[in-house]
Amino acid sequence: MYIRILFLLILCFASNPLVSQSKLKKKSDAKKGDSQRTDSTALKRSKELDKVATIDMYLKFNNNLDTIQVDTTLSITKAYKFNYLQKDNFGLMQFANIGQTYNSLYYNAINNSTVPVFGAQARHYNYYHHDDINYYEVPTPWTRLTYKTGVEQGQLLDAFFTINLSKQFNFSMAYKGLRSLGNYQNALTSSGNFRFTSNYKSKNKKYNAKGYIVSQDILNQENGGLKNIDIESFTTGDEEFLDRSVFDPNFEDAENTLNGNRYYFEQSYRLLNAKDSIQNQDLKIFNKIAFEKKSYQYTQTTAASDYFGAFFTSSINDKVALENYRTTFGAKYKNKILGDFMFALNYTDINYGYNSIVLLVDENIPNRVKSSFIGVEGAYKKKYKGFNISGSGGVNISDSFAGSYLQGSVKLHINDDIGFTGGISINSSLPNYNYLLYQSDYVNYNWYNFDSYNNVNTQQLQFAINSKKLFNATLAISNIDNYTYFNLEDDTDDLKIIKPKQYDKPLQYLNLKLQREFKFGNFALDNTLMYQNVVSDDDVLNVPSIITRNTLYYSNQIFKKSMMLQTGITLNYFTKYNMNGYDPLLAEFYTQNETELGGFPRLDFFVNAKVRQTRIFFKAEHFNSSFTGYDYFSAPNHPYRDFIIRFGLVWDFFL
Repeated sequence: MYIRILFLLILCFASNPLVSQSKLKKKSDAKKGDSQRTDSTALKRSKELDKVATIDMYLKFNNNLDTIQVDTTLSITKAYKFNYLQKDNFGLMQFANIGQTYNSLYYNAINNSTVPVFGAQARHYNYYHHDDINYYEVPTPWTRLTYKTGVEQGQLLDAFFTINLSKQFNFSMAYKGLRSLGNYQNALTSSGNFRFTSNYKSKNKKYNAKGYIVSQDILNQENGGLKNIDIESFTTGDEEFLDRSVFDPNFEDAENTLNGNRYYFEQSYRLLNAKDSIQNQDLKIFNKIAFEKKSYQYTQTTAASDYFGAFFTSSINDKVALENYRTTFGAKYKNKILGDFMFALNYTDINYGYNSIVLLVDENIPNRVKSSFIGVEGAYKKKYKGFNISGSGGVNISDSFAGSYLQGSVKLHINDDIGFTGGISINSSLPNYNYLLYQSDYVNYNWYNFDSYNNVNTQQLQFAINSKKLFNATLAISNIDNYTYFNLEDDTDDLKIIKPKQYDKPLQYLNLKLQREFKFGNFALDNTLMYQNVVSDDDVLNVPSIITRNTLYYSNQIFKKSMMLQTGITLNYFTKYNMNGYDPLLAEFYTQNETELGGFPRLDFFVNAKVRQTRIFFKAEHFNSSFTGYDYFSAPNHPYRDFIIRFGLVWDFFL
């Protein structure tokens, strides 16, 4: 806690000079030739030098080195991203308290991993993965503070700072912290995500290096939802229970925690480049090193519950850990005629498991899954007559951890407005680790399936059309063999048992997403619609047929164009279906076919504004909760949040 407070104080003091010394210049004051983007802001860096830095000079890069300009505009897409995840959460159903999990209303079949991933996936929505990390290049120091109120005594704060100490060297630091009590008993959430990144390039541009450190802890108190006998009191709107704290939940002392630390370093050296060769070719070698240690823990320290069945000990303390080390060495070759090639060898060492062995009546549950193996990966990219062709693939050279992936895509810009993308993705990998091995103080939650489960095989075709004048659309058609899921085996008033299962028949999944915005002067109607269909002999993958989000809003410059105002109403809706249930012991969602939920509207009223480099967000969430019926749930026995007013801001400082 003291480290977090010290870090935030450092950022605040580092930001003070930015306020006092920086001077916001008008677009017309920028030097000739500077970018004139709508959100450009020229800042005087030094009175002596009188040099100007415009917003288009502040860049960030993802791990694929795609360049993204920093954007400080106010738009409806920015409003969609102003949430706990800081990304558009369309298709995700929030739980009652901020920082709790999300019930996914769609299925993501794309997977480029050749090894299993860690369990407790319901805790990973706010977990920063490798592809979530960005690197930066800025002409002057840049600080961004993001703040949002929580639910019943709580706040979310994300403090970010980056600086280039020279043209060649940049580093950034960020900390995202949350603490929110929630309206229901035993629903406290507390999380912290620390990120440090750095990148360097030599003056001759032959040597490049980048790396990051990420440390994360995500804690959730778990109340198990409402008891079955209390569901009627909630859905009928009984006045005695409108104060949600009076509900007596299933658990009063349960909590789970996900901790993770990841260290990553990548370097490359250019042996040959186009300036040194008449053949317009480039050759460089590279090395990547990544190590991640994660742990998941579930505790009930006061007393075990019959909710999960029999138990070995009355004090529950389940903990599992994963250590994953991976290093890669390869080469990249670019040729103006042939295209871009990449080939690499990688080495992976995995250590997953527990510190004890479980002895059951008819089975012994081991405590470890360990392996080390090498793999091969490659990629290709080429521009040819308006087509952008790319592909990548990898395979493990291992008997116990066999896995592979192959993907390819073709992009074509038909004209300045219409772009088309077509692609294919093929993946084969073992199910997640908690399907293969799990131990618990609860007797029914012990299994070992490493020798009996087959690889999950997925093939997907995907097509996309992007057009501002027409619409944006994506179509994904997936075929899945050996689909693996958690299933509700036993559900009575006092007992709930979840078990992993592997479906031995193929299933097909279709996902069509459409997006279109209509503008009428200062008014606009933004629409996002998703249609889904699953073809299988059994109901093992349940998703709603229709998901929609429609936003009617007004935007305009006011107060002599010194403020940008945006206000409107957003409707979220999805059709009824057998919604996945949530298991707090596993921190996983499971398939159930007994309770049908959905079919309720969620209306949000918002007022957003932008003053200079500050964006302010005000939202009345789910304001229709009291007059459209109390049948809103995020999962069986887990109500969605009631009407609440929340606000926040994003504040950028440029020196």
